[in-house]
Amino acid sequence: MKRIGLLTSGGDCQALNAAMRGVVKTLINSGEDVEIYGFLEGYKGLIYGNFRMLTSADFSGILTKGGTILGSSRTPFKTITDPDENGLDKVDAMQQNYHKLRLDCLVILGGNGTHKTANLLREKGLNIVTLPKTIDNDLWGTDMTFGFQSAVDIATECIDCIHTTAASHGRVFIVEVMGHKVGWLTLNAGMAGGADIILIPEIPYDIDKIVKAIDKRHERGAKFTILAVAEGAISKEDAKLSKKEYKKKQEKSKYPSVSYEIAAQILEKTGQEVRVTVPGHTQRGGSPCPYDRVFASRLGAEAGHLILKGEYGFMVGYRNREIVKVPLEDVAGKLKMVAPDAAIIKEAKMLGISFGD
Repeated sequence: MKRIGLLTSGGDCQALNAAMRGVVKTLINSGEDVEIYGFLEGYKGLIYGNFRMLTSADFSGILTKGGTILGSSRTPFKTITDPDENGLDKVDAMQQNYHKLRLDCLVILGGNGTHKTANLLREKGLNIVTLPKTIDNDLWGTDMTFGFQSAVDIATECIDCIHTTAASHGRVFIVEVMGHKVGWLTLNAGMAGGADIILIPEIPYDIDKIVKAIDKRHERGAKFTILAVAEGAISKEDAKLSKKEYKKKQEKSKYPSVSYEIAAQILEKTGQEVRVTVPGHTQRGGSPCPYDRVFASRLGAEAGHLILKGEYGFMVGYRNREIVKVPLEDVAGKLKMVAPDAAIIKEAKMLGISFGD
């Protein structure tokens, strides 16, 4: 008998259900007797023993369903070792609930912060297997994360829709794409949607260079300009500030986000009308795209295979078009950033895309 725990932690995204389905179907189809314990609302469920027993029926018909049937929540790693408001040791509580249920393995689906906690639990002696979930595609050790392609599709469709209204009115449009620390989503959606200017956190921008790119298009007869801006985009001036100084500046800012600040600066310097569109959490929502359904299913199947072999302490990742197992200690605490000199950046610049640098 295999007793397996499942939890989904952090921000939700498409294909979480598909990935869990892949794990469970693989275990069941192996002929192994298995009990599945689903912890509700991420690590909170493991901390407070909030779970429910799941059967194969729970994983039927969820391949195309977005979100997560277990619910999710954010439990920041930086406070995971702090007692809760009642003095409970959260890490100890997670270990106790794991052992109380006599689990053989805990399967954790999540992003960067989730993997830090997963690795901590591995260090405490728990059998852990993880799956790489995030629309940001910023997890170290894997070329791709599930949820990313679905988010790219949604953000791209938004930019596609903006094209027609931008062309009709001859305006500058800014589409703010999710991504606080890394720009993979903005970069890919921007290129796919034909954005003229792409601003990402890894390449600090110069507002004068942005204005110059807009003016250059106008001189060539273009009536509109579209900017794809990551929510974590930062100017060259702000990039020189310390984290504390930058946070203080943001708290005093009259703008709801960097996109609105850029819009105001463009208006001031060019006199052109600027509109900002923020697709927001729609990028996390809806059904997973076909790519993510297949990809998450493959990752889930490999996770199930690792469990059957008793191989723990790994994230199931994707490298060079192959599903691989990556030691958790190699993943935790690392971000996969967009290198400013990456081939995709160079190729985008060949196409005439400006990065404001």
